[in-house]
Amino acid sequence: MTITDEPAKSNSDFPWYFLKKLMMVNVAARNMTSTSDCESDDESGNEEDSDSSNTDDMPNPLDIITALFLCSDGFVQQEMALKMSTCQFSVPLLLPNCDTNQCTLMLWAMRDIVKKYRPQSLSESKGFIEDRIVLSELPMISFVRLGECSSSKSEILNKLLSNSQQYHDTFVHRNMECGDSPRRISNGLIEITWYLPCGNTNIDIFSQPVAVANLRGDIASFKTQYSFLCQTSAAVFVFFDHLDSECSVLTNQHHKAQIFLVGKEESKRCTLDALNEVETKLGLTKNNIIIRKKQNNDADFVKKLRQKVRNVIKKSKNMTIDQMADIAHELGILVDEDSPECQSAKKNAKAITAEIQDILKYKDDHLPRQGKIWKELTCLEKEEFRLRKVGSGNIEDYTSQLQKDRKELRKKQNSYDMSTAMTCFINAISSPGTERFYFLKWMRMNLDNMSRIKLSELQEKYKEKCKNCENKEEIKEIDRQISNSSLGTEHFFREMGQIYEASLSLPQTDPARQQLQHLPKLCAELLLDGFPLELVDGDASNIPLRWVSDVLSQLSDLMSPNRKILVVTVLGVQSTGKSTLLNTMFGVQFAVSSGRCTRGAFMLLIKINEDMKKVLNCDFMVIIDTEGLKSPELAQLENSFEHDNELATLVVGLSDITIVNVAMENSTEMKDILQIVVHAFLRMKEVGKKPKCQFVHQNVSDVSAHEKNLRDRKLLLEQLNEMTQAAARMEKKEENKRFTDVMEYSPDTGNWYIPGLWNGNPPMAPVNAGYSEAVYKLKKNIIKLLGNCESSANDVMEFKEWVTSLWTAVKHENFIFSFRNSLVADAYMRLCTEFNKWEWEFKKEMYTWVTNAETKISNFGTIAAKSESSDMRDFLKCLKSEASTVLSAWETKLLENLTQYFKQTEGHVYLVEGYREEFSNSAKSLRKEMERSVFNQLTAAAENRQGMAEIDKIKENHAQEIEKAVHVLIDTCRKKKAQMKDKELDNEFDKMWNETLKKLSFSKQKTTNVFTSVSHGLRINLSHRGSHACELLSQKSLQDCGKEPFKYTSENILHRAKHAMGRVAKWFNIDDHIMAVQKLADSIINACTQFVREKVNRKKNYSDTYIQEILHIIDEKLQNNQDVKTNIEFEVSLKQHICGFAAREFQKMHEDFIQENDPYRCLMKNKKRFCDDFKDVFHERDQCQKKAEEFTNRCLKPAVEDFITRSLGPDITGEMLTCEQLSTRMSFQYSVLLDLLSKDDFKNYVSYIDSYEKYVKTWILNKIVERFSTVSTISEFEDQHLNSCIKSINDAINKAKNKKSDELKTFVEDICKELGDKLVISQDALGAFMILNNADKKQFADWLTVSVNEMAEDRRMKFEKVQIEMKLQHLHVQPQNELFNKLVGCGKQCPFCKAPCDAGGRAHTEHFALLHRPQGLGSYRWDTTEELITDICSSLVVSDKRFYCSATNYERHPYKNYKDFYPDWKIPPDVSLEASDYWKFIMAQYNDDFAKEFNAKPAVIPAAWKEITKQQAEKSLKESFTIK
Repeated sequence: MTITDEPAKSNSDFPWYFLKKLMMVNVAARNMTSTSDCESDDESGNEEDSDSSNTDDMPNPLDIITALFLCSDGFVQQEMALKMSTCQFSVPLLLPNCDTNQCTLMLWAMRDIVKKYRPQSLSESKGFIEDRIVLSELPMISFVRLGECSSSKSEILNKLLSNSQQYHDTFVHRNMECGDSPRRISNGLIEITWYLPCGNTNIDIFSQPVAVANLRGDIASFKTQYSFLCQTSAAVFVFFDHLDSECSVLTNQHHKAQIFLVGKEESKRCTLDALNEVETKLGLTKNNIIIRKKQNNDADFVKKLRQKVRNVIKKSKNMTIDQMADIAHELGILVDEDSPECQSAKKNAKAITAEIQDILKYKDDHLPRQGKIWKELTCLEKEEFRLRKVGSGNIEDYTSQLQKDRKELRKKQNSYDMSTAMTCFINAISSPGTERFYFLKWMRMNLDNMSRIKLSELQEKYKEKCKNCENKEEIKEIDRQISNSSLGTEHFFREMGQIYEASLSLPQTDPARQQLQHLPKLCAELLLDGFPLELVDGDASNIPLRWVSDVLSQLSDLMSPNRKILVVTVLGVQSTGKSTLLNTMFGVQFAVSSGRCTRGAFMLLIKINEDMKKVLNCDFMVIIDTEGLKSPELAQLENSFEHDNELATLVVGLSDITIVNVAMENSTEMKDILQIVVHAFLRMKEVGKKPKCQFVHQNVSDVSAHEKNLRDRKLLLEQLNEMTQAAARMEKKEENKRFTDVMEYSPDTGNWYIPGLWNGNPPMAPVNAGYSEAVYKLKKNIIKLLGNCESSANDVMEFKEWVTSLWTAVKHENFIFSFRNSLVADAYMRLCTEFNKWEWEFKKEMYTWVTNAETKISNFGTIAAKSESSDMRDFLKCLKSEASTVLSAWETKLLENLTQYFKQTEGHVYLVEGYREEFSNSAKSLRKEMERSVFNQLTAAAENRQGMAEIDKIKENHAQEIEKAVHVLIDTCRKKKAQMKDKELDNEFDKMWNETLKKLSFSKQKTTNVFTSVSHGLRINLSHRGSHACELLSQKSLQDCGKEPFKYTSENILHRAKHAMGRVAKWFNIDDHIMAVQKLADSIINACTQFVREKVNRKKNYSDTYIQEILHIIDEKLQNNQDVKTNIEFEVSLKQHICGFAAREFQKMHEDFIQENDPYRCLMKNKKRFCDDFKDVFHERDQCQKKAEEFTNRCLKPAVEDFITRSLGPDITGEMLTCEQLSTRMSFQYSVLLDLLSKDDFKNYVSYIDSYEKYVKTWILNKIVERFSTVSTISEFEDQHLNSCIKSINDAINKAKNKKSDELKTFVEDICKELGDKLVISQDALGAFMILNNADKKQFADWLTVSVNEMAEDRRMKFEKVQIEMKLQHLHVQPQNELFNKLVGCGKQCPFCKAPCDAGGRAHTEHFALLHRPQGLGSYRWDTTEELITDICSSLVVSDKRFYCSATNYERHPYKNYKDFYPDWKIPPDVSLEASDYWKFIMAQYNDDFAKEFNAKPAVIPAAWKEITKQQAEKSLKESFTIK
């Protein structure tokens, strides 16, 4: 494959130049000096220079052709001969080999040439003859020369064959470019061409077909060739200038042909005597002597020659080229077909085709699996997906029956023995090397020969009938006959595919199955060798998916790994030259003979050469040729519109670029075709594919076509827009208004005009020179477009996946909603995984930031404070501003990550472009949520600190008073000068303590009434809900709420439901609505209870932000579950219930906090320590060690433990997120369901179905416990944080040591200040420690270092002893809750079966569940029988069944229209019919248990469900969640 415009620079380039041009059927292929499209026209150059270009160096075109034929194998020769014949070039008949001096009859090379013509005898009936030229019995007229000849014989021949309107150089002659270059290897070449009439007497030169042969060189030198011509021709015309009477070459021949001597009158050497002598010897009459008179010009001479030829044709005996082989053998001439491979292949092909008498009967007898059975299988397959005929029956029973019927048909296919023909066929294509290529070619030619006569006739009839389409039945009948009369190699491959597919239904160990396992590899090898593979069977409108998939898998194995492919497809109306276009563009060989229209779709593989790989970034190109989309008149033919839509959707989906062949002549027809094409493009856009498209207008020949057709392009765009709107309405995607909404398209660059293929009237018209050039430009543009593809190319396995997923979705009526592809699923999963990583990084960063900020707030106003600010409000404002900056930076980072992610070319990210906005919104909503949460935490921490500041002041004053009293007591005791024992000192201390306490004022700490605060918050929250909400609030005191479990009932709903249902039997459960509302309430209550519990566990004071947070949780959940219809009464009662319960808990928490921090209590708690310190000071004991231990244990240790507790939660969460099971929502769902299956416990299933959130929360907790019980990671985390704290403490000690002050108080304050950003040191403990402290600073510092290190060791030992469950209870960030919120998704459930939504990204706009379940598992039962229901919503949505519920106001509506009521749900039909096997297996296994659990009768389980094994259930899970 090439697109270079490099001219031929050296002799070795010329053959390639010619070959390239020839393959593109360029009629200028033989013009070797044309180095560019526009020759340089430099007027200033002098004439001598321009003439001096010496053509002697240029090879003669005939030498190039001869060389190419000598160097090529039989298949390239055949292709060259075919293309030369198409260009109306003469073709080699006898090819000389100057090395061996032997020549070869090119019979095989010409085998593929088929010609169609109309002799005068058929002109009335408009009939025609179409035949393979080597089998046509035609008279051959040969032209030779004797000696030198002054006039050009070949030029005369060209004139002889061209009519007056159009001259064409069929034969190369001396007056052509390089025609006068000396011939080096082509002398002795015999060329042949054919004159074929068109049935018009005004145009036809000869009324009958005739072959014309031309020998290059002097017959005196090539006697064998001359003998051959004399025995095979009807007449031989010998051109001469000089005739010798002794001319033995003329007289010695055994002549079957008439000899005509053609001389010149002015030739002096041509003596009359010699002529008479030869005439006598040869027994010629005057009629056989043609002398060209001086006064005769070429036209007169040619006229005379033509008359002679006509006379010969009338009386001649005809011969086929095939028959000439015998004469060639007699003369010792080689025949190209004599090679053993070719002969063996011919014999094998003949063994098969010789049996064929009646094509239809032959197909029934020898190819029985692909006819009626295959069509029935196709209908069954599509019905399984579309369920059009299910009626009122049970869907699952119906699909079960369809599956059974399918198995029966496969059984029937397996019952046939393999026919002899198929055995021979498979053996022959298994033969090595070129033999199988010859075999397939022989097969194709033989079969074409057989069906051509019948098919050509039928095709013509078909075209005629279509013009006058009144009788649809006749058209239908002809269409059926065409299908029946077609027999090509594709039918044998089709049978092979069916044999293989049927064998797959046999047990794996069955020998019959094992013997056929090699078939896909055979086909893959052929595909790799350039043979087409039938992708879509046009007769049955189906793809044998397993066969095609396995062939592609084998192809992938045969290629080197990671080979990339690009796909080009052509679509368009019937008979508009689509196959010819592809053949010309890519040099491929799709069948183009007129009797054979492409049916279905064929794919072909082209290997890309090295230089093109760099341009295209791929290794192979796949070309797909499709059958014509039918014109509107034919749309009535058996679902042809549906078939066209399916085909277009498939091939557009597979393509990187689609060429749409349009015809402007018929605008109605065009509209119809455009609708099909636009439909396909719209579907692709919706499923994430971005196809490129080029519109090709053929048969537009005017030079100014592009400008002239501006109006047409405008019309085309208008029609495309109109069709887009129509398709968008049908697909319910009405946001697409214009064609440019669907794909990138510019009317100026997206349209190509290609002139007609023929330059004149066929059959004698050569190819239009403009055709080849226009196709070449189109090809260059396509290569450029493919080279600029943003996304990386697919490999074969990915291409296979697209074939499977597109065709599966096509089998459903609603393609967009049915489409699911594992590549898209993979890309979506990857995007979710990446986004989850970024999201967690963001959250973790914010957790760390908030922890630090809370530490700063807790230390505010203490000696550990680093903040300059003395006003808490200013400090809080400052922190909130800093938080906003950090949050904005992270939001920007997330959005930037997302942009970068979509810029990459790998990983098929373009497939999930549609989700980009969702994830972008998720990032923004995460920022908002984090901001609210962070601000609330900061506010609560500030309120707490302010409350504590007052208490700390009181405690400090009390401590100072005690300290003063103690000092007075010490002085008093010392003055006594008597030795006082400890008991006496204790008594003195007690006396002093009691006296001092009496002096101190202990005002009782005020407790807040939390209920009042909560009531106020609730009233503000409901104020915007109107006066009725306020009335409802007033009816019940908050103190009375939340004591009993919340129960929802609604008489109103119940009454309406009963009234609507009447006596109709329906699955809808009467309590369904109440149950849904109760479930919603329970879910909200659980979330709020968890929040309350977390706050209570922290043992802090109450903050109003807590109740705001709770009301936010309730509002958010109600907002997200609007599909569950609720009223204001429900909302108020739910909020009262939750707030009542929360207020009660918070009131107790507040009172506990007040008690815990009561100054009197705190003072009493420290009495013993004060007493001990008093005795130490009195006795002047060294306090350094004791005080160091006290500071470590009372101040530092709690702070370190608190730091570790705050840091550990995010660590555990992050570690758990590295597990594959918890990486995304989908992996999580898959793991939970797989775990359920492996545990096989009915109670677990009930728990999962009934209390999904509770079950998965417990499951997550168990996973955390399981993971951290077996590995030491958690100890590593604890150790890491402990080491970090110890390092900070030691650094602080060393820093404080170096300061000049000797005061211990300053030393301790310096340490606290240094640690102020990391640790929260209890002011209470610090105050108590500072009292009566006379320790020496240096000694204290040394003992403190020892003490801190001992504490570290002690902590490490404790870490190892404490169970993970205990550790989890005290964490600030609860990993199980964090993971639950991350993995539970939006919490939405399928409205029909309650399966949870599996979409990733918090801001997704469309919900979907990958695995729907039988409705009986949602406790639905039939009213009349009380039996649980087996219907699955993924089947119901394609049926005509109806449903009703509160959303439909209890009116019946088809499931197909569920989107009208649940617009944000996407319920695609099962991707494969086995997708729901998981739940089918569960329901079948536990049918009786579920019935008992739900108070119903067991379901009637379809037979097919009972056959599902546990392995199949697990497989269906993997398929549904795209787990490799």
